Order: sequence, then structure tokens, then C-alpha cells
Amino acid sequence: MADTKVTIVYYSMTGTIDTMARRLAATAEAQGAEVRLRAVGREDAAGAEGSVERPEQPTAEDITWADVVLFGTPSRYGNIAGRLKVFIDSLGAQWANGELADKVYAGFTASQTLHGGQEAVLLSLYTTIHHFGGIVVTPGYTDGSKFVDGNPYGVGHVTGAGNDEPVGDVTNGALDHMVTRAITVSRRLTS
Repeated sequence: MADTKVTIVYYSMTGTIDTMARRLAATAEAQGAEVRLRAVGREDAAGAEGSVERPEQPTAEDITWADVVLFGTPSRYGNIAGRLKVFIDSLGAQWANGELADKVYAGFTASQTLHGGQEAVLLSLYTTIHHFGGIVVTPGYTDGSKFVDGNPYGVGHVTGAGNDEPVGDVTNGALDHMVTRAITVSRRLTS
């Protein structure tokens, strides 16, 4: 069986989303997936632990190539960050040709506060994926980690006051489960 191809496209300004994306990539690679890590925007991922170089900018081919696509964005007033949205909006030709359909998609986000719009961000992202004809594979409550992080729509992390580490065990467990579930479902679809 060929390796599952995973593309992770994200926007990160402070480094939290970058850290989350790198965790997803490492977990996917550990499961034998071929991974493309892509970051929209030009800022350095300030504060990202161990981040020595910024990933390449995403292209439409990164999405059409993939079996699994994971999108990451901070919450911007309960919505997708503009820079990620601009990239997604650039995929019109691929959408029109049906090249974005029948792939597994999921999302991850971060906000400054506990109720900073994380669910709204992920649901908004999934509206676009429904238009693609994509297969949204959320983690749901399919693992004990989801009862701890409390987000069945994807993975969300709170970065504000009282949160001593940028991304800790709870978020990492949720990220690991989400990417594992996405890869597992994709492999079932392609077998």
C-alpha cells in the first residue's frame, strides 16, 4: 500500500499554530505518511519551539497531491485568519475541476481565550470543505483525549493568560489523535 500523503497548510503569527502543525507532521511521519508542511504568510513563526526555518508557501498542487489536508489557523474574531482564507480562495480552478473532492480534511486552531471562537473557526472552515466535496473527519469524541481537550470539531488550544506552556500534553494528545484518525479513515477510503 502506498504511503498516505498529508498536506498541512497553516497560518501562524505567534508560533502556536506552527508548533501544532509541526507536531501533526511528526506524528503523521511516524505513521509512515509522506508529509508536506506549508505555511501561508511571510512572518517568522516567532516563539515556535525548535523552529529553525519557515516551511515553504503552499501551492494548489500541495492540496491536489494530498490524500489528507489539515488546515490550521488562529481565531480571528471567531473566523479563519485572512491569510489562510486568501490561500483557500485561490483554489477556485482546482475546485471547478473536482480536484479538491474526496479527500479527508480536518482543522486546528488557537485563541487567546477559552471562548475565543474556536468552534466557530472550525465550523467556518468546514463550510468551505463541504463546497469542495471533501470528507470532513473530525476527531469527535472518539478517544479519551477529546474528553480532556473538549473540542470534537478539531483541535483547539488556548494561548492566553494562565497557560504556562504554548502547547502541552493535552493539546499534543488531541493533535496526535486527530491526525491518526484522519490517516486511518483516508487509508480505509483508498484500500
